[in-house]
Amino acid sequence: MTSPVHEALSTAKISAIHWELRDAYMQDTDPWFAKWRSGWRPDRSEERWRSGWYAHVAQTVARGVDVRRLRVVSEPVTDYIRYEHDLTFANVESGESVRWLPRTSAFDLLMPALDGWVVDGTLILHYWDGEGRPVSGRGEIQAGVSAEICSDPEVGNLYSAAFDRLWERAIPHEDYVLR
Repeated sequence: MTSPVHEALSTAKISAIHWELRDAYMQDTDPWFAKWRSGWRPDRSEERWRSGWYAHVAQTVARGVDVRRLRVVSEPVTDYIRYEHDLTFANVESGESVRWLPRTSAFDLLMPALDGWVVDGTLILHYWDGEGRPVSGRGEIQAGVSAEICSDPEVGNLYSAAFDRLWERAIPHEDYVLR
């Protein structure tokens, strides 16, 4: 089963923005995070970094869709954020623009309460519990992620505007130094 985000990206024509607000996700169930904590580091030449999700994003970008990912982080960063940072080369190489925003740099900006996406105006929200595991919230858990789809353009515009303000202040991946 594909996720609502995967489906939305399959038909996207203009833009897909994504924001992540948590300092850790599914730490107790992510086998790659466990390997990373044991000393494994990604080999950029491996096919996995050009297949699956990354291939899907690359196909989306190849159609002319602007795909941007914003990660809002606490500093000092958690091990999970260090892990994500180590893997972000694959997002960038697939065509995503990725930026990092320390929470202290956003003290005067309003942020969404939930992680999510806006794909061509359609809002997809994700619900997580306090440990970073998906919960049903108001949506359904599909492909391991909870998602609620909101097609109200006014709500999508609110999230897009908040994202744009945060994005302006965020640091491009290649310039962000983990603290």
